[in-house]
Amino acid sequence: MAFNCVIVTPEQQVLDQQVQQVIFPAYDGKIGILTDRAPLLAKIGVGALRLDLPGGAGQKVFFVDGGIAQMKDNKLTVLTQEATPVEDLNAEDARAALAEATARKVVDEKSFQERQHQLDRARAIQELASQR
Repeated sequence: MAFNCVIVTPEQQVLDQQVQQVIFPAYDGKIGILTDRAPLLAKIGVGALRLDLPGGAGQKVFFVDGGIAQMKDNKLTVLTQEATPVEDLNAEDARAALAEATARKVVDEKSFQERQHQLDRARAIQELASQR
């Protein structure tokens, strides 16, 4: 059995497709979604959003950064700041972003949080880009 998954960014609707399973990075760990899941509202973290297509048709993987996911009535809606197909990620750009984030100075709590987010983001992109 399949359910509908919609991924939307501020710029565009990235995906509207039937899927068998979705695994996404919640703010505090990964969450897996299957058909007939109880209603859910979750804060999205940084990392890989994996879609398993019905009938063994393969997978689609996106890099996501923040947002929310809502599962209701067999429809998963993902609203995120970024949803980049893993094929479009560049490991060299991620390495440069990681070096830049590592070099940032921390002067207060806000700069610490920003630096940590940039480090998490660069590491996730680098890992996904190296897997393809």
